[in-house]
Amino acid sequence: MTERDLFNILPKAVDYEVVKPWNLETMTDMRKWVLFKRILLGISLISLFMAPTALGETIRVGVLLPLSGRLAALGGEMERNSFLMAAEEINRAGGIRGMKLHLIIEDTEGKVSRGRILVKKLISEDQVAMLSGGFSSSVTWSTSVAAQERKVPFLVNTASADRITEGWRQWIYRLNTPVSEHNDTLASFIREAADIRTARICYEETPFGRFWSDKFADQSKETGLVILGSDGFVPRTADFRPYLTGLKKQPPDLLHIITNGDTAAKIMGQIQEVDLNPKLILGTPPGCTSETFLEAAAGTSEYIYSQIHWSPNLPYPGAQEYHEKYLAKYGAPPDYHGAQAYAATQVMAHALKRAKDLSRNGIRKALADTRMMTVLGLVRFGSYGKKRNQNRLPTYLVQWIGGRLEIVWPLKAATETYIYPTPPWNDR
Repeated sequence: MTERDLFNILPKAVDYEVVKPWNLETMTDMRKWVLFKRILLGISLISLFMAPTALGETIRVGVLLPLSGRLAALGGEMERNSFLMAAEEINRAGGIRGMKLHLIIEDTEGKVSRGRILVKKLISEDQVAMLSGGFSSSVTWSTSVAAQERKVPFLVNTASADRITEGWRQWIYRLNTPVSEHNDTLASFIREAADIRTARICYEETPFGRFWSDKFADQSKETGLVILGSDGFVPRTADFRPYLTGLKKQPPDLLHIITNGDTAAKIMGQIQEVDLNPKLILGTPPGCTSETFLEAAAGTSEYIYSQIHWSPNLPYPGAQEYHEKYLAKYGAPPDYHGAQAYAATQVMAHALKRAKDLSRNGIRKALADTRMMTVLGLVRFGSYGKKRNQNRLPTYLVQWIGGRLEIVWPLKAATETYIYPTPPWNDR
């Protein structure tokens, strides 16, 4: 490369003066300083498109998760375990391009401000190749803004707010289903199989409860479902019987319970006590789909429906094996949070292997061309409506039948025939 070639690739926005030839002995101090600045800026520009991440014998990837606070138990810890388990398997199989995949996992604590600090650290100090994780939608939105500004690929695997993959955000990719599509399967079940016209929402007064209550109410308008009421309760409420008895005056066809598993089990026991008989009771995952809920509900869990994003019973390659390995290693079965994290690692490894180079731009292009099967299903990023770089996955309606959580809708994925309407308590 000649002096003129080097000069031509340097930023033109800097005020400069051409010196021919570049002879430091004849340059003035000002000209030396201008040349020095231009060279530094040129190096910075070139480094943006080079791989900052193949440091030594590892490829660094940053993962943002809530590992302390309320969200840790809701899935943050499970996702960390699944990320690490997948990375260990990849490295045992030879790694990526002869290098080990090194995950730098940071605890956002579920806080937006901490997420902002950590994403900048991962990008600037740790010089990661790309980012993944993303649990809380508010934290993920904030960190994805930073990733987009700094041109770092970010594979979101759990956060569901629609705006995360809306607009011109070419560095942000999402594996999981956006929230506006969560009720699509329930809506089709109501249209095709269930005579449900009214609903009542019973939710805990927390950000989690309010968010899902509002979303369910908004999406119910599309199916023509009449919401009779949306009733919040203080967490750790012990006696729901007065409230449930009041519902018998105008029984809803569908009762949607939005809370954790322990509280949902308590509510179900008291629904039986007051003999309230909706046609369908819908619980929220992961609380109402866990084995601990099944045990705590002591028989009253039977026939409850929930919507899920994943089950080990789905015919996806490696889904059952992942479930069994996780159970053996951690002593508890994984839910969809774990599957999302495991699949995200599969997708990242696949993109890193296929990328033309390990520059961030090279990785972004490889993500865009992804088409592969994972434990979570088919991953293929595309654009539709307002969405960009969004993967499309179905949701599934499950029901507790005979003490097992069975997929009942859509029919082509069903592991058992749905039971509707829910049998009255006196007929069980």
